[in-house]
Amino acid sequence: MDLRVAAYAVIVDDQDRLLLSRWIEGSKPAWTLPGGGMDPGEHPEHTCRREVREETGYEVALGGVLGVDSAVIPARKRLSGVGDLQALRIIYRATITGGSLAYEIDGSTDMAEWIPLSRVRSIERVSLVDTALRMAGLL
Repeated sequence: MDLRVAAYAVIVDDQDRLLLSRWIEGSKPAWTLPGGGMDPGEHPEHTCRREVREETGYEVALGGVLGVDSAVIPARKRLSGVGDLQALRIIYRATITGGSLAYEIDGSTDMAEWIPLSRVRSIERVSLVDTALRMAGLL
């Protein structure tokens, strides 16, 4: 079984909007938390800050870890690779400290957007969004 460790951020602004990235590697685009896979030797906090910057254009300060989620993806559902995959996902609370909204180029996401929390349940999203919002007490 392969293992992928990743770090993601839950970022909510003062207008009760959640910052999401649109993931485009699946069979259809879906909204996800900004974040992604850890590089070898990288600290998860650095991963989270780097991925948020790459996917959204924002610099962030991390708060505490909201939780850790583990999901096993069977080989038949993987987008690439052979065999089952365990996705270990570290979820942080974060706040914007600088930058401006920008889209990732040539990455796994193609845009980012502030979505009102009241609308999140009505958009196409990956299950990680709901998992993280439950961890943050927002769902």
